Amino acid sequence: MTTTLAGGVVLIADDEEPILDLLRDILEPEGASVRTARSGREALAALEAEEPDVAIFDVRMPPPDGLTLLKTLRERGIDLPVLIITAQDSSTMTIEAMQRGAYDYLGKPFDPDEILHTVQRALEHRRLTRRVLDLERQFSQDPRDILIGRSGPMQHVYKLIGRVAGSDATVLITGESGTGKELVAHVLHRNSARREGPFIAVNCAALPETLLESELFGHEKGAFTGAMAQRKGRFEQAAKGSIFLDEIGEVSPTTQKKLLRVLQERTFERVGGNALLKANVRVIAATNRDLIEGARAGNFREDLYYRLNVVNIHMPALRERNDDIPLLIDHFLRKHRFGGGEAAPISDAAMELLQNHAWPGNVRQLENTIERAVVLAQGGLIGPEHLLLDRTLTVHEQMLDSALARLLTVAPLPQLLEELRARLLTLALERCHGDRAAAARMLGISEALFTSVMSDE
Repeated sequence: MTTTLAGGVVLIADDEEPILDLLRDILEPEGASVRTARSGREALAALEAEEPDVAIFDVRMPPPDGLTLLKTLRERGIDLPVLIITAQDSSTMTIEAMQRGAYDYLGKPFDPDEILHTVQRALEHRRLTRRVLDLERQFSQDPRDILIGRSGPMQHVYKLIGRVAGSDATVLITGESGTGKELVAHVLHRNSARREGPFIAVNCAALPETLLESELFGHEKGAFTGAMAQRKGRFEQAAKGSIFLDEIGEVSPTTQKKLLRVLQERTFERVGGNALLKANVRVIAATNRDLIEGARAGNFREDLYYRLNVVNIHMPALRERNDDIPLLIDHFLRKHRFGGGEAAPISDAAMELLQNHAWPGNVRQLENTIERAVVLAQGGLIGPEHLLLDRTLTVHEQMLDSALARLLTVAPLPQLLEELRARLLTLALERCHGDRAAAARMLGISEALFTSVMSDE
C-alpha cells in the first residue's frame, strides 16, 4: 500500500499503553512523526505546544474524554482532522462523533491497514485544506496586507522580500524585539517555490541546549533518558518547506556547530544516531542581537554568521517609521473589536500621544496598548486616559526595577554599589570567556579602566 505520511505529525491520545505502542508501530515506519498523550489534559497541552496534522482520540480516557476534547477543538476554531477510536462500536456513538466534527470513526479492535489508510486520507485532507488557504491568502493579500506600512523603510523591506522570496537563499532577519520579524519569515515562505511545503518555526531561546538539539535534529530511540521512540526533528518536519529559527543568537556553541554543518553540507544526524540525513529546507533565521559583536566577543561563530547572512532583511524600529503609526492603529482597532462590534473610535488627543511615544517595544507594544485601550474604553471613544502610556517601561527598565527592588533592604548603598560593580565585571569576563578587551567593550569602558578596576577588587 502506498502511503504519504512523510512529514506528517500525528497526535494520539489514549490511556492504554499497548494501543499507543501499536499505533506508533503502524504509523512511524510510514514516515509519520507521532506524539502521544495519556489523558485529555495531556492532549490539550500537546496541542497548545504544537498543532499536529492529524489527531487520534480515544472516547474513554481520563478527562476530558475524546468527544469533549473534539468539541473543545471545534469551539476554538481548530479544524484539524480528528479520528475517534473506541471499543464501543455503536451507531449512536458514531453519529455523535461525526456531529461534533470527527473526520472518521473506528472501533476497537481495529485493522492496521484500515488505520493507515484512514490516517493517510486525513493527512491528505489536511494538506489540501492548507493549500487552498494558502492560495486564498496569496490572491487576497500581498506583503503590504500582512506587514502594515507605507513608509520608506517598509517599502525597502517589501522590495527585498520581492527580490529574494523566489530563491532558496538563506535569509537573516534582524531588528529589535517586536518589529515583526516572524511576519517577514511567513511572507518569504508564502511567496516562495516552497509555499506548498510546511513552515516550521522554532524559538531557539525557549528551550535549553539539550532539548533544542533534539527539537531541531530529532533523536533515536534510547538516545537519552526518556527517549522511548525515534522522533523526527524540525529539520525533517520542514522537508520541502521552510524552517524559521527565531532568536538564533541564543543557541549554544554546540548547536551552532551543528547548524553550520546543515548550512554547509545540507546534512545532519539525529541525536544518538549515525545515519546521515539530508536537509531539504530553506533556512530563515532572526535575531535582535548584533551577531558580529557576538562573534567578536566569542559568543557566536563568525562562520555561521556569514552562512546565515546570505541575505539580510532589517526590520526598522517603530520610531523609524512614525508615519505608519496611524495605519497600524487603524489595523489593530479593527482586529481587536470589543465584543465583536464595530472598531472603537479614537480621539485626536490619544492619536497624538500614540504618534509621539517612543515605543521601545515597537509594533508588539503598540498592539498591546491598543488592545488594552479598547477593553478599558469598553468599545467607546478611546482617550488619553485609556492608553496608560505613562506606566509603560522599557524591558530594560522593568528588569532593572525588578532587580533593584529585591536589593533595597539587603545592604547599605555603598556596599551594594561595590558588590554590583564587582559582579558586573566578573559576569562580563565570564560572558567573554576571559577576554578582557571584549568584556570592556560589553561594559562600555576602556580596557585600561577595566584592568584598573579589576585590580582594585
